[in-house]
Amino acid sequence: MSKRLTLTLLAGLLSVVGAQTAQDIVSKVDAAQKAAKDVSFRLSGNASFDSAAQKIDLTVKAIPAQSLARVQFMAPDALADNVIVADKTEIRQYMYLTNQITVTSAQKAAEQAGLGLDFTQLTNTASMLARYNVKLLGTTGTAGKRVYQLEATPKTGGSDSSRVWITEAGWRPTRIQLLSGGKTIADLTVSSYKVNSGLTATAIRQLPKDAQIIKQ
Repeated sequence: MSKRLTLTLLAGLLSVVGAQTAQDIVSKVDAAQKAAKDVSFRLSGNASFDSAAQKIDLTVKAIPAQSLARVQFMAPDALADNVIVADKTEIRQYMYLTNQITVTSAQKAAEQAGLGLDFTQLTNTASMLARYNVKLLGTTGTAGKRVYQLEATPKTGGSDSSRVWITEAGWRPTRIQLLSGGKTIADLTVSSYKVNSGLTATAIRQLPKDAQIIKQ
């Protein structure tokens, strides 16, 4: 479940869009991401998978130009201290309890998640949204502080969707909801959002050197 949970959350997060029309907002979010040397944020809230409520708490650090990202979990307990590092070609998932690192190709990881998207493109909004139909549900706030609520549904059909709130102050997500069959299965807040904080590829890729490597 850990891979599906991770991929689903990140897919919802980076399937963001915003502005006067949905496409306007997609373009603005995409431009903001591409202009950033590095991006980091915290994603926290609650989710319900397999009829069990869980607390979600993780951090994401990314270098968009390199399609490189690092996800580190604090919650749920089953994933605490697990780390995922993804680039264009592969995903490395460090499992704290077993001190193992599983290595999976990006394509295989996306297929296993059943999402039909390339997980490693989490810093390329335009590329990810090519597989989604996106519409603007509503707008709140005043000029300079507007927040846009969007909904993304897979072009392949199905009952799953993501709702994302985008602030025009930095063109970034502030809240994410994941829905399945019309029911909300995750409600998450984006906080501690930073750009250009000096992240390096070496730091993002770092995993325990004594961990056992398992290729899938």
